[in-house]
Amino acid sequence: MRNCWIIILVSLLAAGASSEIMAQRKKTASKVIQKYAQYVTDKAQGKEKKAQKSASDPATVTRDADTLDVDASYNPLRAEYEQFRQKSITEYEDFRRKANLQYAEFVKKAWKEYGAKPPVPKPKEEERPPVVINEKERAKPIKDTPLPIKNTITPTAPVPQPKPIAPIKEQPMLAEKWQTFMVYGTEMKVRYDESQKFTLTSCTNEAISTAWEKLSGREYDNMIRDCLTIRMTNQLSDWAYLNMLHNMAEACLGSGNEATLLMSFIYCQSGYQMRLATVGGTLRMLYSTKHSIYDKSYYWIDGNDYYVFDGDEKSLQVCNVNFPQEKAMSLYINKTQKFSINKSDTRILTSARYPDMEIEISVNKNLVDFYNNYPSSYTDGNFMTRWAIYANTPMEQSVKEALYPTLISKINGLTKKESVDRLLNWVQTAFVYGYDDKIWGGDRAFFAEETLFYPYCDCEDRSILFSRLVRDLLGLKVVLVYYPGHLASAVCFDTDVKGDYIMLDGEKFTICDATYIGAPLGRTMPGMNNEKATVILLK
Repeated sequence: MRNCWIIILVSLLAAGASSEIMAQRKKTASKVIQKYAQYVTDKAQGKEKKAQKSASDPATVTRDADTLDVDASYNPLRAEYEQFRQKSITEYEDFRRKANLQYAEFVKKAWKEYGAKPPVPKPKEEERPPVVINEKERAKPIKDTPLPIKNTITPTAPVPQPKPIAPIKEQPMLAEKWQTFMVYGTEMKVRYDESQKFTLTSCTNEAISTAWEKLSGREYDNMIRDCLTIRMTNQLSDWAYLNMLHNMAEACLGSGNEATLLMSFIYCQSGYQMRLATVGGTLRMLYSTKHSIYDKSYYWIDGNDYYVFDGDEKSLQVCNVNFPQEKAMSLYINKTQKFSINKSDTRILTSARYPDMEIEISVNKNLVDFYNNYPSSYTDGNFMTRWAIYANTPMEQSVKEALYPTLISKINGLTKKESVDRLLNWVQTAFVYGYDDKIWGGDRAFFAEETLFYPYCDCEDRSILFSRLVRDLLGLKVVLVYYPGHLASAVCFDTDVKGDYIMLDGEKFTICDATYIGAPLGRTMPGMNNEKATVILLK
């Protein structure tokens, strides 16, 4: 407990600070902190200790030390510390303002024409049709058979979401006015007044620079804070956040260049890497991502991929200016996003072998709408990583609350092997198989909720859903197994289970194929080439 006082005090000055500011004030900070920390430690020793941290705030990483229970008789030292703390916070704010003013200056001249790179098409493969096992084959004894699969893929781990380069302080307002808007059926709001409205008279460098300077004023700080708060409280992914900013900007300024600039500004201030661009008097925003997005042209700028938001122009005038500490968007979805619930019609899904595995389920149509707008992508230059992106996305809370208790009741009291066998047969037989090219006109993978929503699904959709259920309900490790034209899965049991298996770092993963209809776990679908197969690791 003695050290916690020092940790809190150090965090007041270290968190969120720019390296430039901290370098300038390092000696002063060390001296003031040491003096004040030693005093607080001495006073706290042997006494009741009271400290209260401010609630976590996405727009500022400073903490409030005013609630520390210290003796008022030492006011001069506390005053010195408080004076230093307030000056540091002001410097952080000034650092962001200076960065914006410098950015606005560069906007006047740093433009260059770029041509788009052609889209990366989704891989076209001859999809393997499902196989229905006959009872004679099913009755055969299952033997342990190691599979000679050598290739494995470990997708790059997700990174924390970007954050502002410096704390964005709440600005007092005489009267608060709010602008409401909708995002995937969910009402949201930010503070906005008509007095904040601006006009972008043209798309010249000077006009954009002038507008950026206006946006950099403190009158927009509360709007930025509100946007970041929405991102945090609704647990929005980067893609959902960008679309939220788009809807918000249009609600405030209508559909036009002003809305594009407002969206771009707040996206930039939130810590994301973006570039402004123009074409024929129209302003566009390019967003950077380490993911390669299918079927969409991109711009290769200084070693980074940029995509046009809500557009697909083949040539643009781009303002290639860096903003301090900018980070590329991630297309991972690491948390359950919170959209308002709009229930779909109920489906009844029944296992053929286990009729008591009859499940009634509906999903959130607002989430389905989001997934319809979600760009399919891959990472690390390997198209197989895209399935991990879908499989690692957590199930929405409302669906879990409706689906999981029923499924748990159906496997209650069973061994994990028996439970997996039931879940596998449910996924194999409760859903109708359909080919993507006939239904969607091309390959399309489903998130788990989409498989529960749409009337047809294929091998990859079933494997993604099955892997999600086994990990969530039974806590077992699961991997995906890619064969050319087919996707299956394999489960690591905590007891020995016989069947076709893969050894990974000393652990045994037993094949479970959701498209080998009626087959028990441990059976590989006929016609699969294990020599060419690849294991895709999941978290």
